[in-house]
Amino acid sequence: MKRTLVLLLASSMLLACNAKAPTPPSEKPIPTNPKILVAYFSRAGENHSVGVVEVGNTQKMAEEIARQTGGSLFRIQTVKPYSENYKECAEEAKKELQDKARPKLTEQLAHFDRYETIYLGYPVWYGTAPMAVYTFIESYDWKGKHVYPFATHEGSGMDSSENKLKKVLPSAIWHPGLSLFGHTAQNEPTTLQNVVRSWLQKDKLKDKLKNKLKKK
Repeated sequence: MKRTLVLLLASSMLLACNAKAPTPPSEKPIPTNPKILVAYFSRAGENHSVGVVEVGNTQKMAEEIARQTGGSLFRIQTVKPYSENYKECAEEAKKELQDKARPKLTEQLAHFDRYETIYLGYPVWYGTAPMAVYTFIESYDWKGKHVYPFATHEGSGMDSSENKLKKVLPSAIWHPGLSLFGHTAQNEPTTLQNVVRSWLQKDKLKDKLKNKLKKK
């Protein structure tokens, strides 16, 4: 009897070891609205106020916006990565701004014309978006696109980034942006969810009011 019990236990352990572990659910939002794009630039590594992180502050914000809107995520990435050291990255960003550089990106976005609404995200560097964002926006035709900028920062807010982007894309239809402290986006998921939800709902209410006025 004991021998039989030992054999049964051994067989169970063998099956458990050979069984495949369940695949964890993906943390990335699944696109459900083909007309919405959430394009963003974000940097991991050492960040101000949050230390070294594996997922950048703006990426956290972008993923939440995509989750709530059903939009497709597209990450703007440079061929030459920025330094993971905060001070070194700051110097690289400063030089790019002074040179009005347009760093090369790793990939182009296919079928940009299919999107009607675009949420454009970035960290605020020296009062504006990183130069990689300018490379991205200058690569496509934005005429008639509804653009919602969003940004992470550590005290500057959007600064002059919105106005500078508007000058580059005058043919786009610009909507009020959203700025959030980087450390909040990184460490306070509930606050992030609520802030994004409030921002999105305000815009929906404005659209409803406009439609009512048109009908009158």
